[in-house]
Amino acid sequence: MEEARVKSYPVKPKLKTKPRTPSQTLESNFWSSFKTTQINNLISVPSLTFSPTHPHSFAAAHVTSLSIFNPQTLTLTATISSFKDTVSSASFRSDSRLIAASDLSGLVQVFDVNSRTALRRLRAHTRPVRFVHFPVHDKLHLISAGDDSLVKYWDYAEQKPVLEFRGHKDYVRCGDSSPVNGDTFLTGSYDHLVKLWDVRVRDSNSTAAMQVNHGAPVEDVIFLPSGGMFATAGGNSVKLWDMIGGGKLVGSMESHNKTVTSICVGRIGKGSGEEESNKFRIMSVGLDGYLKVFDYASMKVTFSMRFPAPLLSVAYSPDCSTRVIGTSNGIIYAGKRKMKEEKEGENEESESSLFWRIRPVEHVEKQVLKPSNFRYFHRGQGDKPREGDYLVMRPKKVKLAQHDKLLKKFRHGEALVSVLESKNPGNVVAVMEELVARRKLLRCVSDLDSEKLEMLLVFLHRYCTEPRYSSLLMGLTKKVLEMRADDIRASQALRGHIRNLKRSVEEEIRVQQSLQEIQGIISPLLRIAGRR
Repeated sequence: MEEARVKSYPVKPKLKTKPRTPSQTLESNFWSSFKTTQINNLISVPSLTFSPTHPHSFAAAHVTSLSIFNPQTLTLTATISSFKDTVSSASFRSDSRLIAASDLSGLVQVFDVNSRTALRRLRAHTRPVRFVHFPVHDKLHLISAGDDSLVKYWDYAEQKPVLEFRGHKDYVRCGDSSPVNGDTFLTGSYDHLVKLWDVRVRDSNSTAAMQVNHGAPVEDVIFLPSGGMFATAGGNSVKLWDMIGGGKLVGSMESHNKTVTSICVGRIGKGSGEEESNKFRIMSVGLDGYLKVFDYASMKVTFSMRFPAPLLSVAYSPDCSTRVIGTSNGIIYAGKRKMKEEKEGENEESESSLFWRIRPVEHVEKQVLKPSNFRYFHRGQGDKPREGDYLVMRPKKVKLAQHDKLLKKFRHGEALVSVLESKNPGNVVAVMEELVARRKLLRCVSDLDSEKLEMLLVFLHRYCTEPRYSSLLMGLTKKVLEMRADDIRASQALRGHIRNLKRSVEEEIRVQQSLQEIQGIISPLLRIAGRR
């Protein structure tokens, strides 16, 4: 019966606290898998945008140039420099053949991506243009807005604005078109308002189909993939709105310490399974240097990362492989994630190259091993496990400490003395817990001679007030004093250890009382601050 209660060796303490480390989830591992590379020699990157089609090149607006980068190698492939003022925004057309860019002179230009020539120059704004955008489902029109508080809907082929919306009363800084309806789009302004426009409604009063008040100057606005909700960024908050519900506020996320400058929608990539691949997240960057990833279904931050400069723009590739962040000091932090498809392609390329470099070997039939052959029972031992294989590992041989060997032989008293001599508090507590489970601890304490009892009292004096051990050791200390009271009175050395133990306990009680007094002072203040 006693052998049935024996636990596995070596014994480990149950009360040992584990260090507090952030929990690693599948999602945090996914966002951490992006290997960040710096793209330098730029100046203040206010706008980043990805092309909708493969290979999903991205364009960065900086000073009077628009640079286009290869997303695979993160190298510069083209630069468009035909601007007279600072470039403020850029947008690819849905087929990625054209790119539109605006600058602070009030000019909007449409370029051919391959030749980098300006096909159209659209001038109708009297102030700097801050936002330009190709509608998702429309290749014939273009949206622009700027510091003149006007929103223009262009037929860029004819180089003239078809519609002009005058609903805003301050600078218009951002906007986005609906992913499901080519006739509706959003604009956000420094008048704190986000307006929904419908190009099918062509009245003279420029009435918005819907508007919401963000409560702060709006820096960015995006539609969510469903098209029925949208997110706004301004101040230190990102807010979620239900468009179908008439502009109802769904939630607010306020995890940034400074102004949120840009937001985008990102999807957890293809390598995370079907369920994970359908999860969309809102990524936000701010002047506090933080990138935040929000799960807008649960309204929680699922990932956070700090950069050493204020962040102005963020974009995420449609194939979930590249994340780029623009900063105020001209550095682009481009994060690249290795895709399984790329790995498979590289393997195919390497195999094909080996085919041409290495002469094919003639096929030789392998000898079939029979059960009478000794090698039959050792086949497959050198093979490496494949993905999905169930691997059975041999248990590693564990080297036992002296106290574990003694416990294994049921020499309980000797095991307690041995571990006390090792002076390792974790091991001592582990052995004591094992002896409690076997109901032998008090018997071992009663059998200790004066010298070994002194070792036990020294240990209790040092560690009984430590929080991770106190739940066991304080109760043991009380039992030791009750059981060995006569021996303690008869020995001057043991009485000295008891006095030291008493002083330690009294000091711990004073500390706990002081902490409770401080808690009583702080708790009302925290409740008052929470109400505000």
